[in-house]
Amino acid sequence: MNRPDWHPIMAAMEGPTGVWRMIAPDGTEYGRVEIRRVMNGTDTRYKAIWRGDVIGWATTLREACYRVHVAFLAAHGPGGSPKADWGGPGWRQHEGASHTRHSTIQ
Repeated sequence: MNRPDWHPIMAAMEGPTGVWRMIAPDGTEYGRVEIRRVMNGTDTRYKAIWRGDVIGWATTLREACYRVHVAFLAAHGPGGSPKADWGGPGWRQHEGASHTRHSTIQ
């Protein structure tokens, strides 16, 4: 399997201590990851923050950076589901209704 050398953690710049700022190629901050102690200080979690909102928690810095990066990428594409049906059940019903209507006209 061919694995790329780059990972979203490469966009993480640490500072202040315990905070990683996710930096876009243009130099702007697009998200943050903050380390937190939980369970009476026995466990570590990473808080993933996108546009000021907590979007999830992770057990590794790598996973938290990935979550923030996925949110960043999703913000660059169209929202929602595709408009085209591409042959799903709705398409077949429409196709069948159209075909039935034409057969009764003959």
